[in-house]
Amino acid sequence: MPMANEDEPMTTGDGGQGEADDAVDAEKPTSRMLSWSKNSAAYRLARRMMSERELADAIKRKAKSKFEGITEAQVSALAEFAVAFGRNMRALDDENYAQVRAASAGRSGKSTRAVARKLAEKGIERGIIETAVGEIDDLRSAIIYARKKAFGPFRRKESDDRQEQRELASFGRQGFGFEIGRRVARMTRAEAEDILSENPTVFDQA
Repeated sequence: MPMANEDEPMTTGDGGQGEADDAVDAEKPTSRMLSWSKNSAAYRLARRMMSERELADAIKRKAKSKFEGITEAQVSALAEFAVAFGRNMRALDDENYAQVRAASAGRSGKSTRAVARKLAEKGIERGIIETAVGEIDDLRSAIIYARKKAFGPFRRKESDDRQEQRELASFGRQGFGFEIGRRVARMTRAEAEDILSENPTVFDQA
């Protein structure tokens, strides 16, 4: 069955009577609005993994542009309806979202601090974030980052104090602590490769 466009409301089968009834209360979404919210949530969640806040914000933005004269109460209700639908369909789970995003980010060279900040921006609760980032090894991630940037043990030419300071500043901007940044910057290539060889992932082969 082809995926429905998010702007196509699902058929209610009530001949429009349900919408007429709902229209009496401007604080509640109409049947057409609810059908659209459900359809739009399904469309978005089928395309990519989202956090609850991401979905709610997307529904709010689209609803304001789609329905003329919609009230803030209706907008909020549509967002809540979409989130509830996603949960019921088991397509919306902030804990799973955080775990998947954190694991992927850590393997690609992101620091615990950077990952936590990004998850917080997506509306993930602090307790969920702390659990998700707990598996990230900052030393390993810093080595992966160094390899991408040709820093430390992966330099292509001899380094001097100025170059090392630039590298340390870059590690800091990525959320790595000073001690980890300095350790990686002064690490030999053999040491770095030994650490990466422990539990290698597909990202380590890049």
